[in-house]
Order: sequence, then C-alpha cells, then structure tokens
Amino acid sequence: MKRFYKNTYLVLGAVMVLLLVGLACFVPALSPYGVEQMDMPNRFALPGPQHWFGTDNFGRDLLTRLASGAQISLFISFGTVLVSSVLGIGVGMLAGYFGGWLDAVLMRFADIFLAFPAFILALAIIAVLGPGPVNLIVALAAVSWTQYARVSRAMTMTERHKDYILAVRSIGVSPLKILLVHILPNISGPLVVLATFGMGTAIVAESGMSFLGLGVQPPTPTWGWSLAYGLKYLRAEPWMSTAAGLAITFAVLAFNLLGDGIRDYLDPGQVTRKASRKAIKNAFQSTPSSRQTS
Repeated sequence: MKRFYKNTYLVLGAVMVLLLVGLACFVPALSPYGVEQMDMPNRFALPGPQHWFGTDNFGRDLLTRLASGAQISLFISFGTVLVSSVLGIGVGMLAGYFGGWLDAVLMRFADIFLAFPAFILALAIIAVLGPGPVNLIVALAAVSWTQYARVSRAMTMTERHKDYILAVRSIGVSPLKILLVHILPNISGPLVVLATFGMGTAIVAESGMSFLGLGVQPPTPTWGWSLAYGLKYLRAEPWMSTAAGLAITFAVLAFNLLGDGIRDYLDPGQVTRKASRKAIKNAFQSTPSSRQTS
C-alpha cells in the first residue's frame, strides 16, 4: 500500500477510472432527467445549476446522456479487451510454447491481420456484420488481438526454457497445466498493462465508429454519436460537442495514467533501485566513528 500511494500515476488513474465508473453507474439512476426526456422550452440551455452540461436541441440534459453513453463505451471497451486478450494470449502462448509448425502457422495468421490498417479492417467487418454493440466488439477485437499474441508469444518463449518449467515437465505435468498454472501468472504483468492501455484505445475506436454512423445506432447516446451530432451546432452551441469530447479525453487519459502506474508498480527494478538508493544514503549518513570502525 505504501508503494501504491507513492505512485502518482497509479493513484490518479485509479481515482479517474472510479469517477468514470461512478458517472456511468449512478448519474443516470439519480438524475432527475430521463435520457430521452425532452424539454423544448429549455432547448439549448447554457450549462448551469439545473443542467450542468447544458441541454441539446430537444432540451435533453447532456450530463445524463453523457453518463448513459459512458455505460455503452465502457461495456464495448471492456468486451473488446476481454475477447481480444483471451484470443491473443491463447494463440501467443500456444505458439511460444510448442514452436515449430504450429508457431509458424499461428504467427502467419496473425501477420494477415497485421497487413491491413486496423481501422479500415474494423470498418470492413462492421460493414459485413452490421452496426451494433456485439458486432462492434467483434470488429474491434479482430484488429487488436494480435498485440496480445505477439507479447505473450515472446514472453512464453523466454519462460519455457527456464529451470522451473523444465522441472515440472520432467515430472510429467501436462502442457495445458504448465501454460495456465506456471507460465501465465509469470507473464501476466505486461499483459495487464497492455490490456489497460487497450481500454483507452477501444474507447477511441468505438467513438470513431459511432462518429461515422457505424457504431451503436441512435437514439442510444454514445459519445461518438453525440460528438458528431453536436457538430451541426458547433458555432452557436459549442458545449454540445465539447462535453462529448471532454468525456472521451477524460476516459482515455484515465486508462493511460492507470496503465503507466501499473507498469511502474509491477516493475521489479523499481524496488531494487529504491533499495539501492536507500542503502547508499544510509551509508553516507553513518557517523565517522562507525565508518572508521567498519
């Protein structure tokens, strides 16, 4: 816990993510305004005490709609990271552990996905499957699983030659148990960091798809669709697009800071370097008599 509180990025990122989750969970339930509740006399209301983020062209409360959009963005980004990480880590660990022809086949399959621009490939998949939350998760996971496959393959190839893996193999432990029980926990640190950064990337990708009209369809108030819709009134009522843009920026920054903090927290070199600095400091602060005696 002492290391946790001293890690500024980790604390700040965790607080921002908790605020984002709280916004998505509690604001739509506690708000006095419905997500689709219209109030035509108060259309285009400025941000104020009654409507913190103002209202849109139908008098709908923007804060309530942004909080509802946060639910969609978090659901799609979490689903994307979950599907892509499970698929990518599974493929990478199999390729790295067994090697040979299986490694060649699986990695060439990954190279096929890497040969296409990620966003263009996601657009093509959405065009075939059609818009919707589940199809959007499938499309985004299809273009992001290769990152987890590459990282997990490289780390598995390193771990499989270590003494503890050779020991468990010598007593007849099955390859599946070796991969899940022995190798996976030892390579999970960088993969957790990669998944944290993937949350921010998925939020941007989902917003981009919704901005182009290929994501979750209206009237669901996603951030990307709210940003695109507010462009019509950008000159006269800029808060409509600004609120959605700030929400996307806040979410991506939160997960990036969290990822940086987790990376530093899981780095074993941090503890070693701090212990070395402390030992050197204590050595120089020792009394002259003690140094002379030693």
